[in-house]
Amino acid sequence: MPSVKHYPIHPDDIQTRLVTLKKRQRDLSIFGIAALSVCALAVLFSFALQPVIYGFFDLSTQIKQLHIPAGFEGQLFVDEQPDYLITLLSWLGWLILKLTVSFFGAFIFVRLLKKFRFFKVRFKSLILRFVAWLIGWILIWSGLTFLQYHQQSDEAQAYAELVQYDQRIQTSPIFQYLQQTHSPQPVKDYLLAQTALLHRPIDKDAAVSYTSSLIRAERTDPHFFEYGLKREQLWTIQHQVYGKSITPMAQSIDAQARQAARISEVSQRLSWGLSFVAFLAGAILYGLNVNLKARIRRIEARF
Repeated sequence: MPSVKHYPIHPDDIQTRLVTLKKRQRDLSIFGIAALSVCALAVLFSFALQPVIYGFFDLSTQIKQLHIPAGFEGQLFVDEQPDYLITLLSWLGWLILKLTVSFFGAFIFVRLLKKFRFFKVRFKSLILRFVAWLIGWILIWSGLTFLQYHQQSDEAQAYAELVQYDQRIQTSPIFQYLQQTHSPQPVKDYLLAQTALLHRPIDKDAAVSYTSSLIRAERTDPHFFEYGLKREQLWTIQHQVYGKSITPMAQSIDAQARQAARISEVSQRLSWGLSFVAFLAGAILYGLNVNLKARIRRIEARF
C-alpha cells in the first residue's frame, strides 16, 4: 500500500479534508433524522387533522361529549362543558407544547447525561446520542401527557359517571335525574340520544328511539327552537344514527359540513404529499450519508 509521502497532497490537508467530510456526514445525519421526523409528524397530522378542522366548524362526525342545553346544567349538577372547538384547541395547544418541550428537552437530557463519564464516552457515537435523545423525548412526552390527562380527569369523570350504564339506558344516572326534573320531553330525548351514542358499544336501539322522538318533536312542537338544542349536535346525532340530515335544523348545517369535509380532504392530501417528500428526502440523505461514511473510511484506511 502506498505511503503518505507518495501522495501529492500534504498530510495536514488530508486531515483538514477528513474533518470537513466528517462534519458534512454529521450534518447529513441530522438533516436525514429531521426529514424522517417531518415525515412521521405529517403522517400523524393526516389522521389528526379531520377532527381539528371539523372542530373549527363546531362539528364532529361522532358524538364525543355530552352537550347540555343552557339552563339545564344545574338540574344535572354539572358545569357547562366546553364545545368541540374549545376542546380541540386545548388538545392542539397541548400537542404543540408537548412537541416543543419534548424536542428541546431531549437535547437538555442528552447534555446532562454527557456530564457523566460513562455516557460521555459512549455518546461519541451519533447513533447512541440519537437513542438517548429519543429516550429523553419519550420520557418528557409521557410526563406531559400524564399531566394533561390528570388535569382533565376530574371533569371527564363527572360526565362519564353521568352517562354510564351497563345494558339498559334506564339504569344510567342521567336517566334517573331526568325523571326527577320537569325538563321538556325534547330536551330529555336530546340528552338521552347523546347518552346512547356515547355508550360503548353504541346503544343503537336506544339511540334510534330517542332520535326519532326528537325528530317528531322538531316537526310538531312549536316551542322546539326555544329549548337551546345545538344545531351542530343535532346534525351529528342524525348523521351517526341515519347517515344523513333529516330535519331542517340539521340540514342547515350541511353547507358547513361539506366545507369542513373539503378542507379536511385537501389538508389530508397535503399532509400525505409532505410525508412522501420528507420520506424521499430522508432516503436520499441516508444514501448520501452511507456513501460519505464509506468514503471517509477509505481515506482513513489509506491515511
